[in-house]
Amino acid sequence: MSAPVSRVLSKTQIDMLAEHGEEMTAAVGDILFDVGDKSYPFIAIREGEAAILDASGREIVRHGASGFLGEMNLLSGQTVFLTAVVTEPMRYVAVDRETLRGLLFEDGALSDMLLSAFVQRRESLQRVEGVGIEIVGPTQDGATRSLVEFAKRQRLPFTWRDPGTDPEAAKLVAELTAEAIPLVRLPGGEDLRRPSNGELSRALGIGLELGPSEEVDLLIVGGGPAGLGAAVYGASEGLDTLVVESDVLGGQAGMSRRIENYLGFPAGISGTELIGRAITQARKFTARTATPYKALSLEPGGEDGHVVRLEGDIEVRAKAVLLSTGAEYRKLPVDDLADYEGLSVFYAAGPPEAQICGAQRVGVVGGGNSAAQAAVWLARGGALVTLLHRRADLAETMSAYLIDELDRYGVVVRDRSEITELHGADGRLESVTLTDGTELPFSFLFLFLGAAPCTAWLGDCIARDEKGFILTGEDAGAEGLLETSVPGVYAAGDVRGGSIKRCATAVGEGATIVRFVHEHLTKRREERQATADSA
Repeated sequence: MSAPVSRVLSKTQIDMLAEHGEEMTAAVGDILFDVGDKSYPFIAIREGEAAILDASGREIVRHGASGFLGEMNLLSGQTVFLTAVVTEPMRYVAVDRETLRGLLFEDGALSDMLLSAFVQRRESLQRVEGVGIEIVGPTQDGATRSLVEFAKRQRLPFTWRDPGTDPEAAKLVAELTAEAIPLVRLPGGEDLRRPSNGELSRALGIGLELGPSEEVDLLIVGGGPAGLGAAVYGASEGLDTLVVESDVLGGQAGMSRRIENYLGFPAGISGTELIGRAITQARKFTARTATPYKALSLEPGGEDGHVVRLEGDIEVRAKAVLLSTGAEYRKLPVDDLADYEGLSVFYAAGPPEAQICGAQRVGVVGGGNSAAQAAVWLARGGALVTLLHRRADLAETMSAYLIDELDRYGVVVRDRSEITELHGADGRLESVTLTDGTELPFSFLFLFLGAAPCTAWLGDCIARDEKGFILTGEDAGAEGLLETSVPGVYAAGDVRGGSIKRCATAVGEGATIVRFVHEHLTKRREERQATADSA
């Protein structure tokens, strides 16, 4: 791995860190932290040098005077994946990681530099063979593939070793039964056999481990932008707040390579960095995050609050609940789709997208009304739009007036057309290939293939629309704008019927419900007091 772009601390910054940390020295050969360690402090180097090594002792990079050591696991609590050894006598400042979290909010310049460096270093580590966990299992094994996908979504450095092509891997699993595969080798030497996502996460120190029974003011089910927005505002306003997420924190926004239209980031921001900042901010205010825990049922309650049951026989009782479980958007079955998402492949079309697509060749995929509306909107903004759909006749799935609108605004319609390949570089789309071999030049692609809300676990206890999205406000017969059909239970983000599918909007909805929660809790207190007074 080539060394990352150099980032160094100023003397003033190191002096400031020293006020909150400890001045220390180290001799050549001293180990500052080692693979498999559960934690380590943030290290700012005054003098000297340290080398960063992988588990085999191979050198990855060196950091010298004014440099600093650490990557994303400083903030996430993950097990250490690397070793730091002193190569020149060192004077350095060690800052406890919890202290560092607070400093990141007090010093904007320091925060920007460290967070972007941590994200870049983690992304670099994901490209280095032999760093992080080893997943040993055959490519045809579903459990192995599932764990590999989870590691990717969690952005864990990992190596996948297939016993079918790797003799050493074959030896490792030779005596294991099929029920014990995949074998996962953790940093530091511990092995796990066919672990669940949760078992792997907790073995690496990721996320909170819940007890069998928890009680909170605000339970947030779903850790995407809406859930994290509610966590920040809820915890900062004094609510005992818990976020549970069935997969990885961040949702689909966290998987975006770049979000170009988020307020306050004119140059754009990666989903990893945005979500990393949000998680750090939520934890600063003492919100707790627990992943991965799958919600199994919601039992609306009365005086004692609502109960959400999680896998593992865990019960969480909450005075208020936010449902922000999001929706799963159907995606094209093509390689490298994730490389383009958020940069030139989108799942919604609005003013920001229309602005960047002006005078560009744009593809819209889908045969429903949403696809037509997006195509017309983009064409009105000056884009050269082609609508691709797999059926023989648009009239089967699209309203007649919209078919007329497509013609009126010059949208080219291609029937029986499906995409098999994307072509481009660095997330910038250049063209697509169709099933019949035709290659079409597109700079942007908009996918309207439908979305399924993650609400099946709710059963009939919450009112939903015909597609499964949660109804709120007047549609649910509720008083509050974002309240569901059950008082004290709210919905925000993509899971909510009629929501605007935007990261910023989801954050805003999540933050807004905190006001409604306070009103709900105040009303409950007043009702209890009135009951007590009349007794």
